[in-house]
Amino acid sequence: MTQWPHAPVHYFDEAGAYMVTSGTYQKVRRFDTPERRSFLQDQLFVLAQQYGWALQAWAILSNHYHFVALSLENPRSLPAFLHQLHVVSASEINRLDGKPGRQVWYEYWDTHLTYERSYLARLNYVHQNPVRHGLVRVAAAYPWCSAAWFEQQANPAFFKTVCSFKIDRVKVPDDF
Repeated sequence: MTQWPHAPVHYFDEAGAYMVTSGTYQKVRRFDTPERRSFLQDQLFVLAQQYGWALQAWAILSNHYHFVALSLENPRSLPAFLHQLHVVSASEINRLDGKPGRQVWYEYWDTHLTYERSYLARLNYVHQNPVRHGLVRVAAAYPWCSAAWFEQQANPAFFKTVCSFKIDRVKVPDDF
């Protein structure tokens, strides 16, 4: 009899766009200060580049994050990238709290985005995540999210296209 996996199954067969979501253990708000969210965001940027991932959208909240990224070389580097992000961020949070060895992260979910419409909808979903969680009224006002960067850097037609995609039917673990 086959055993049921205790964590989400991850497949990394093809280069392309992936969406990743991860949450803290027991949904505890470990990244509850601007400094902590900035630290996690900075580590995300550094490690994405180090592991060959081009970030397309990101949102860092107090107890979870989402990002969409393109694998530039090897999609099989994603588990190592996320492991390193979780180890570094957990170590820092535990150091700040005086709680060495405490579990900070729970698990992560990834989706290989193979359809253009799915990719565009998830870009918008990630940009709008701080609004969805009631943190700001306008996503671009949230500093730990790519919405402002996207609005400033994207081709206006592409920006308008992404923003036109509805996010209410996007299936993403996000009950944080």
